[in-house]
Amino acid sequence: MSTSNPKSPSREDLDDTRRAALEEIDNAKFGWFHIRACLVAVSAILGYTYFSSINANEVPTDIDSGLKSSAAIGTMFGQLIFGWMADRFGRKKMYGIELMIIIVTTIGSALSPKNLAIDMYTIIIIWRLILGLGIGGDYPLSAIITSEFASKKRRGAMMAAVFAMQGFGILFAGVVSLVTLLAFRPLILSNSQNLDYVWRIIIGIGIIPATIALYFRLTIPETPRFTIDVQGNVDKAAHNIKFALEQGKYIEKYEIESEYRIVIQKATWKDFIHHFGQWENGKVLLGTSVTWFAHDVAYYGIGLNNAIILEAICYVKTEDAYQSLFNISVGNIVITLMGTIPGYWFTVFLVDSLGRKYIQLQGFALLTIIFIIIGFGYKEIITKSIPLFIILYSLSQFFQNFGPNATTFIVPGEVFPTRYRSTCHGISAASGKLGAIISQFVFLKLKDIGGKNQSVNHLFKFFGFFTFIGFLFTLLIPETKGLTLEELSNEKKIIHIDKDTKDIIIDDPTILSSRSIRKSRAWYEEDDDFSDAS
Repeated sequence: MSTSNPKSPSREDLDDTRRAALEEIDNAKFGWFHIRACLVAVSAILGYTYFSSINANEVPTDIDSGLKSSAAIGTMFGQLIFGWMADRFGRKKMYGIELMIIIVTTIGSALSPKNLAIDMYTIIIIWRLILGLGIGGDYPLSAIITSEFASKKRRGAMMAAVFAMQGFGILFAGVVSLVTLLAFRPLILSNSQNLDYVWRIIIGIGIIPATIALYFRLTIPETPRFTIDVQGNVDKAAHNIKFALEQGKYIEKYEIESEYRIVIQKATWKDFIHHFGQWENGKVLLGTSVTWFAHDVAYYGIGLNNAIILEAICYVKTEDAYQSLFNISVGNIVITLMGTIPGYWFTVFLVDSLGRKYIQLQGFALLTIIFIIIGFGYKEIITKSIPLFIILYSLSQFFQNFGPNATTFIVPGEVFPTRYRSTCHGISAASGKLGAIISQFVFLKLKDIGGKNQSVNHLFKFFGFFTFIGFLFTLLIPETKGLTLEELSNEKKIIHIDKDTKDIIIDDPTILSSRSIRKSRAWYEEDDDFSDAS
């Protein structure tokens, strides 16, 4: 369906421009712009991982399970809300808002006052609930922006590197807490109430990397995929990415507008149901969601056993507040170095050669075996061979991170159409966070059935069951290494529209209904300057 007006652009012209723009970024040599894109995502992850891990490590001595749940619940909703908003309003418009939330709520938490009107715990719970929204928003945004700017050859490594910085964030948390404790040692020994200074400083320091990241986030361009596939502006995307790759930066005043737009199916609830109602598409979303859920049940559940490991390596809690916190800080640094960081970086270096699916499958398989061994031999191992337990625990940490902990973050950022990529990453991440909440607060109760820690062995069997479920559902997702995001989206481009003549050129007339085409024409007639293109 097209007209013969000579002013109309040829389909080949627009296709060539679009294809060249995407090929330029898919095949680009790794350079400063890619490093900058990674660092923009990484620095904030350092901040919020650091903040969260400090509380998990109990450096703020009055943080309890209620405070942890508030952040987890906020994170789950943040993943869903910001995931949808990034697809609706654009990655650039949302990127930075979630970081502002993290900065403001971190400051608010650090400055939470003690007063008679409102208990300090209540104030911190409220701040952490809002903080969780910002943390949750960072998951889909950091993944999608990195994915859509990356070359296909190094996309997995770039996304894995962003996620792997959590390991350094956890390590940084332990180091900062250790240094702060040492600095306040005389005051703490004289009066344990002086720990109030310590936890506030430790939390407050978390805003430093986030603040540095904020400038770069506010100056990063819109991703080329969103500019083309949702805004429909091929020329603008081509110009922006060419300038960014050549100059290593982005300058908004040099942006250009296109005379013609590519228009594809708009993101609507009806279209969402239609697209994912097809098994070949729906199974992928099911696979990314269930695997992330299954992994987080085990990942956060296994963290309940940190106390056993700390005791085994002689970093135990004592009646002395300072010594107890010192032991916990050092012990968590040791655990992080034993398995967490090595596992993350094995993924970074091997994900583009071995593939995401292979790494996820081998991770789930080996974790299932490890958890079954610990589950059925737990009491024997703890009684007769603590070193064996430490080895098995370290291996579980390693294969979680050289496995599903990294790949469940990477794959949802690659396998969905541009108009739903962030939404579906948010759904997958929120499914994982739901698993974390269940693990932390349901299984925490189950471990003490029959007496304190008497049912820990059964929990490991549960973890083995869930990692096996993760293995099975990994079979639903495709291998993504070496493929472009367009190849993975399982969609074709739809129509081209001439702004001046309103001529419509259809690539595949079976995809859009005539009603959708009429809507596209009306959209142009109402919006001559494309200001509402997104």
